[in-house]
Amino acid sequence: MAHVHAPVFRSPLHLTPIALAAALAVASVSAAHAQELLAQAGGMPQLKEVVISSTRSEQNPDDLPMSIDVINAQALEEGQVRDLRDVARDQPNITVPRSPARFTLASGSTGRDQNSGFNIRGLEGNRVLMLVDGIRLPRSYVFSANAFGRDYVDVGLLQRIEVLRGATSALYGSDGMGGLVNFITADPSAFLKDGKTLGGRVSAAYDGDDDGKRLGATLAGRTNDTVQWLVSANVGRANELENMGTNAAANVDRTLPNPQKDKHASVLGKVVVTPGGGQRHVFTLEHVDKKADYELLSARSKAPLTSTSVLGSTSFTDMQRSRATWEGNWRVNTAWADDVKAVLSYQDAHSREYITEDRNTAADRVRDVTYDERTLQANLQGSKLIRMGSGADAWAQKLTYGLDYTRAQVENLQTGVTPPVGETFPLKRFPDTTESSAALYVQDEFIRGPWSITPGVRYDSFRIKADQAGFGAKAVSLSGHATSPKLGVLYRANDAWSVFGNYAAGFRAPNAGQVNAFFENTVSNYKTIPNPNLRPEKSQNFEVGVRGRLQALSIEAAAFTGRYKDFIEDLQQVGGTGAPGNPLVFQSINLGRVKIDGFEVKGNMAWGEWLGGRISTPFAYGQARGRDTNTGRAVNSVEPQRLTAGVRYETAAWHVRLDATHSAAKKADDVYVAAGSSQYLTPAYTTLDLSGQWRIRKDLRLNAGIYNLTDKKYWRWADVRGQSANSSTIDAYTQPGRAVRVSLVADF
Repeated sequence: MAHVHAPVFRSPLHLTPIALAAALAVASVSAAHAQELLAQAGGMPQLKEVVISSTRSEQNPDDLPMSIDVINAQALEEGQVRDLRDVARDQPNITVPRSPARFTLASGSTGRDQNSGFNIRGLEGNRVLMLVDGIRLPRSYVFSANAFGRDYVDVGLLQRIEVLRGATSALYGSDGMGGLVNFITADPSAFLKDGKTLGGRVSAAYDGDDDGKRLGATLAGRTNDTVQWLVSANVGRANELENMGTNAAANVDRTLPNPQKDKHASVLGKVVVTPGGGQRHVFTLEHVDKKADYELLSARSKAPLTSTSVLGSTSFTDMQRSRATWEGNWRVNTAWADDVKAVLSYQDAHSREYITEDRNTAADRVRDVTYDERTLQANLQGSKLIRMGSGADAWAQKLTYGLDYTRAQVENLQTGVTPPVGETFPLKRFPDTTESSAALYVQDEFIRGPWSITPGVRYDSFRIKADQAGFGAKAVSLSGHATSPKLGVLYRANDAWSVFGNYAAGFRAPNAGQVNAFFENTVSNYKTIPNPNLRPEKSQNFEVGVRGRLQALSIEAAAFTGRYKDFIEDLQQVGGTGAPGNPLVFQSINLGRVKIDGFEVKGNMAWGEWLGGRISTPFAYGQARGRDTNTGRAVNSVEPQRLTAGVRYETAAWHVRLDATHSAAKKADDVYVAAGSSQYLTPAYTTLDLSGQWRIRKDLRLNAGIYNLTDKKYWRWADVRGQSANSSTIDAYTQPGRAVRVSLVADF
């Protein structure tokens, strides 16, 4: 059994002096009795915007003792957010890696996973939990030359996106070590305001950076006072993402993008039933399908040719996800709960990569790789609000508790033509595996006067059960448990200012591919072996911040520190020399202790009216630094510091904004490079984006933008990690030059 024990509480170290000074200054302001939760007792203003990801129930984000960002429907439309990369565009300490498609059949995973997932405060991949309507998205899967990302989402189906920074294991369990991104799909009520019985939206968009064309339509209706429904569909076509490369050679020297054709289609169906008596039931069907076809010109060999030289290579990928979810809510008003919620969801995700290779005189090769996750998820949750006293002595306590159950069937398969010498097809890189977990969680929020104190804890029991059938090595199974505590404190200094702090423990259980990774070649004398002693990754996260909501200025600053241990490093050499009879042995192992510190500032300044319009300045800044505390090595997944700031001018009929993004250079002392290797370090850059919206009518809007206005040539650190300092093809990793985006949106 692998056990994870509750970590010992320690104070955060080395927090940014600016953030601490700000917090102390605000704490000295005289306290007022801002009691938003007590508003449920009557007489207090209602909340304007709520989030659900942070507490698994609706709550005002300003009342939360943590950093959270909400990208609502208006921001999605005005920002012309099309995919995961656009979600992270203005978010401090968040990015989405996407390298160009420059892979070959048997080596290199560069670009295979496209938008691979989110990097939050230096942690990425499966260490960031991604949800749709609270349902877990499939994990990424990487093994040697194969890689599948996590972009199973169509932004066109969404109503808003919630982003949490820091560990979320106390409420959601495994994988939420670095943070959480929850994609909330559209609800019929958003289109049926003012007594409408039928409403909807249609949109058309063009993106110049990939020659993308997109169409979307949503239709919502109210059958009667009890039933509302919604149907939404999106289709799109695009080409390769442009860059600033200039070499068009059809071989490994190429720096222009490889030709690519993308197709996507998605559909969402939702029925909301409110039969009365405090009941609400939501039935959701969702399907997303994304395809990409590649002509891999950069995989072709240069002269002089040998028998195994590659004359041509093509590939296609297909990612599909289908989901059926029922969510039921009841107002029960009993001694043990005011409200009860139940969720039952089934999700089927399938990814496939097919690649061909035409070789000179040697036998041609084909690889056909699939990765599948079929997941059943269930949740039962209750909440209870207790109110006592009145006036200055009033206090409230909101208890949230629940049960989670998840069961996933995870499979992979590789077939093809002309396998490597010493191997035969078909083969599995890990055995068919059933991953299951059951958890109990509880959170209690206490409100008294200006103080909110929110402790919580979750107990998880997980099991990884491998199926030996058809697997080429002896498979092992693994089980364990984890206890994840958290504590949040919020102090409302007055109506405008508040100070918050939180501690949260996190963990991530090993997955099937890490426990039982298998690869063996008896001719070349190397192999991988399972690891029955693999332990879950663990973390302790601390955050302290200040939040201000003044008449003209909205601002939030937070300093954070994270301590991580038992990171799982895939396919590390643990034995052997590669000589006959003594093969190289690789294994996933727990390795290293990591510390990541940093801070963020974000907000908006309203300057007032000028010539009949209003001027404001949105801004955000983030920086972080990571080290392996055992070796002193830098953590390469931490991004350079980045500042975004803009000027927005808005009238009743239109708005225009100019945004600047500045990223610092990546410094050599912030990068670990293995002996005998080198790393390309991205220089600093500043880009400008000009965008705006014309509200032609109340129900018709034209959005337009010119991105990278100055046609700046630049690289993002997330995309060049692992590229050598003297790479002759580094221009292939540049970002698009000047590009136009346009969209037309009509409501009815």
